[in-house]
Amino acid sequence: MAQKQKGPLSAFLVVLFILFAGFALFPLFAVTLASFKPSTELLRYGLNLKLEWSMMSLKNYAFIFQGTTDYFQWYWNSIVITVLFTVLCLILSAMVGYGLEMYRFRLKNVIFTLVLVVMMIPVEIIMLPLYKLMIGMKLINTVWGVILPFVVAPIPIFFFRQYLSGVPKDFMDAARVDGCSEYGIFVRIMMPLMAPAFAAMAILQAMNSWNNFLWPMIVLRTNDMLTLPIGLSSLLTPYGNNYDVLIAGSVLAILPILVVFLFFQRYFIEGMTAGGVKG
Repeated sequence: MAQKQKGPLSAFLVVLFILFAGFALFPLFAVTLASFKPSTELLRYGLNLKLEWSMMSLKNYAFIFQGTTDYFQWYWNSIVITVLFTVLCLILSAMVGYGLEMYRFRLKNVIFTLVLVVMMIPVEIIMLPLYKLMIGMKLINTVWGVILPFVVAPIPIFFFRQYLSGVPKDFMDAARVDGCSEYGIFVRIMMPLMAPAFAAMAILQAMNSWNNFLWPMIVLRTNDMLTLPIGLSSLLTPYGNNYDVLIAGSVLAILPILVVFLFFQRYFIEGMTAGGVKG
């Protein structure tokens, strides 16, 4: 009887999830389809989702690969900034979260409270003082000027601390008995145990860095230093809008994040679930 009641409900949920997935994937489908059409077609009819094979071609992608714009320089800049930011953010934030959860010291709760307070402050509020700080440190128009202000982020610290709250401290005691140093305990014992948390945060931080627009636009000045989102936006000018190149470039910009997600998807759900429920 229970199975008879569960069957229609399961079917309804499956249909509902398929509809939600369709809504979520619709923008990607529309952008991909538009990337094969000429700009005159896009401007004339707006969002035209018809599969008109006579109007579709690879000209927009060919234009990008001809090197007329600095697209691949922007692409490389985004890759460098995303990789450096993600690696440093994961290591430093994990160390802070590890220290706040696994060690007892004075002002521990005060520091964690400050982390929570910083997490609640909108980034836009601290943009001006950060900008003045970057000028003082002569990091304007540099990769480090984009990375350093946010390399230790409150959300990853909170996430790693919550994840480690479910890891028994007996591992640390056993490692100390075996003569392992405190640094060795973190690197050789704890980091492998934190693999799902690292994977989940790697996806989120890489995605945030790759799509970051406001702060790089403030810090970066010259065309050869721009990241991909800013470089693509520079194609839209009062003298001509290259929507066809912009859309094709946006489709290619999805690939790195897609690769990161496919590489870490095995641990993503496990890491997000563990970090979200423990505490």
